[in-house]
Amino acid sequence: MLITVTLNGKKQQSDVEPDMLLIDFVRAHGCLSVKRGCETSNCGLCTVFLDDKPVLSCSVLAARADGKSVTTLEGLQEEASEFAEFVADQGAEQCGFCNPGFVMNVIAMLRENPDPSEEEIKEYLAGNLCRCSGYEGQLRGILNFLDMRRRRDQI
Repeated sequence: MLITVTLNGKKQQSDVEPDMLLIDFVRAHGCLSVKRGCETSNCGLCTVFLDDKPVLSCSVLAARADGKSVTTLEGLQEEASEFAEFVADQGAEQCGFCNPGFVMNVIAMLRENPDPSEEEIKEYLAGNLCRCSGYEGQLRGILNFLDMRRRRDQI
């Protein structure tokens, strides 16, 4: 089955099997930030944007992306880099395995709600699995990032 996908701004045309998952498609095209963590759609490590909406690529067929735009962390480096520094500053990236999915979901959250409360952050990111950090450092990183943005916007 021939599909055309705009992956991180570049058109990709590929012949795929009907049962190929979107995670396998993006990884085959060099987007290694997208991770396979649980294979049950519960960990958030495989999050990508499909037409600017976050989806779990381990539960979406590649054929569903035909004619659509798919964005991975590789396509959001500028948007992600400033925030990622705040997470690293809190020591919350430890092994780093969950980081790409976590950052993708934080970007999605901030696009939907640019000034979330602590409770809204916890609710939005409840589906992200991290086996190392206990989430407190990640939460502190988000809150520090939001505080920095508020101060910057006041100038």
